[in-house]
Amino acid sequence: MASPRKNNSIAIWIIFIILIAISIASYYSNDAQKPAEVSLSEVSSLVAEGKIEEIIVEDNQITAKLKDGETKKSVKESGVGLNEYGITPDKTKITVKDSSASYVWLSVVTSLLPIILIGAFFWFLFRGAQGANSKAMSFGKSSAKLSLGTKTSFKDVAGLVEPKQELVEIVEFLKSPKKFRDLGAEIPKGVLLVGPPGTGKTLLAKAVAGEAGVPFFSISASEFVEMFVGVGASRVRDLFTKAKRNAPSIIFVDELDAIGRQRGSGLGGSHDEREQTLNQILVEMDGFDTKDNVIVMAATNRPDVLDPALMRPGRFDRQVVIDLPDKNERLEILKVHIKNKPVDKSLNLNKIASTTAGFSGADLRNLANEAAILAARADRKIVNSQDFDEAIEKVMLGPERRSRILSEKEKEITAVHESGHAVVSHFLPNSDPVHKISIVSRGMALGFTWNMPREDSRLQTKAKFMDEISSLLAGRVAEEVFFGEENITTGAQNDLKRATNTARKMVVEYGMSDKLGAQTYGHSENLPFLGKDLAEHRNYSEEIASMIDKEVSRIITSGKMKAHEIIVGHKNDIKKLSEKLLKEETISDEEFLVAIGENQPKEK
Repeated sequence: MASPRKNNSIAIWIIFIILIAISIASYYSNDAQKPAEVSLSEVSSLVAEGKIEEIIVEDNQITAKLKDGETKKSVKESGVGLNEYGITPDKTKITVKDSSASYVWLSVVTSLLPIILIGAFFWFLFRGAQGANSKAMSFGKSSAKLSLGTKTSFKDVAGLVEPKQELVEIVEFLKSPKKFRDLGAEIPKGVLLVGPPGTGKTLLAKAVAGEAGVPFFSISASEFVEMFVGVGASRVRDLFTKAKRNAPSIIFVDELDAIGRQRGSGLGGSHDEREQTLNQILVEMDGFDTKDNVIVMAATNRPDVLDPALMRPGRFDRQVVIDLPDKNERLEILKVHIKNKPVDKSLNLNKIASTTAGFSGADLRNLANEAAILAARADRKIVNSQDFDEAIEKVMLGPERRSRILSEKEKEITAVHESGHAVVSHFLPNSDPVHKISIVSRGMALGFTWNMPREDSRLQTKAKFMDEISSLLAGRVAEEVFFGEENITTGAQNDLKRATNTARKMVVEYGMSDKLGAQTYGHSENLPFLGKDLAEHRNYSEEIASMIDKEVSRIITSGKMKAHEIIVGHKNDIKKLSEKLLKEETISDEEFLVAIGENQPKEK
């Protein structure tokens, strides 16, 4: 809906255009071709000659219409009749018009039109000023969106079995609070939904409102804070007042960490606008009466930076963790997102669910949408498995960049590099099976080796990390073996970064170093105002720091030696595989096994 200020601007422009149009019309009407002016004696002669069809008399104005279509105009003296000039009704038709009324209306319109237009101009101008004043007066009002009769229910939320069970109590309390109060039970005043982005926190909050059938006030935390001091606190008060007025109701605050970060950070002062807004939220939640029947729900993906006062019992005293979906949940989510799409009956959703480990609900929705787009681009009426396979690669690795032209030498190096990754990961006992290899550029990478895990895993072993490091270093090692150390390229930059980060985490975070033992070293300081790791606190000496560096280097060296051993032992396999990649550019898992002389996937 257009704003009042915009409507006023449009009205002013319309009035301005009307004034210009009137001026132009007046100008052209004055310049239009007028009848020729002649003397009355000439008109009398034309009447005598029988050339005039009609004479029109309007006051002293004489208009003569000739039979040939021409018009002549003349003026007679006041009080003198046409018969004195020899113009009589028996010679031609004479019509007399009374122009007094038309002159009156013309003068009235001419006089009033400018006044009306000027008055309308000032009316719209003052109306805009009043709208601005009204907006200024409502500056401290909450901009929360009110939804009545939300149709979303738990059936629309695929997966999330445990979170939905946690929230069923909220729904029951809003429907029948007396059942709980009779037993002396108090429902949690605040429910905090915690989980990675895209896991369905907002959707779950809407489902709670839909199941309970109560008003649902939704707002983003960033909408509270303005540049003017006190506005955020005022909006918080207004929001809670509205919610109590419409009780039972639900207040949902998305991205709570925007205003809920820890106080006392030393940045922005101790009384900045964000902290005042947070203080007001704390006061409002602590002042809740259990009879208000107002429940606050909030969502965040950064619970570690929230102020402890928010998390204490009596405020957000219940946390519902919403994690990334497992395979079965991904299958249910996919069924929801393909419900309105014409898909091939042979589409194997179980395989897609297995392939998309680590995808959130939002990722799966995007995946289904990308598959439909690819089918439409190919002028197909049905979305098939090929579209989904291409969409998975596009979402995970980026779109294909076939326009990026590589030289023959660069293609050969890329093929050997990716073949090294594939062969080493295949022969390591704790690595994931090879799913696809390609030297077609995607995103920033010139090629890729895609390893697909057999199943979802929540825990990682030390052996798994070591094999992963060897697999990451295999591309660089393959370049060294086939082209010599002096010809290694920058293609392994991202691999080296990932391998180094994994090795360092093994030492300082996971306690997987034999020399340093089961202990963590150092911790990052989260400055709550900025939410970033700006400082690292060392709780160890320089001697330990040197040992950490040596252990990281040892792990990297060990992984590189293991990769070198496998590559040297399977040099012919890598050569065959790279030659096949140069011809076909992309190789599937079955083709990979054939290329290295195996026709069965490895069992682990």
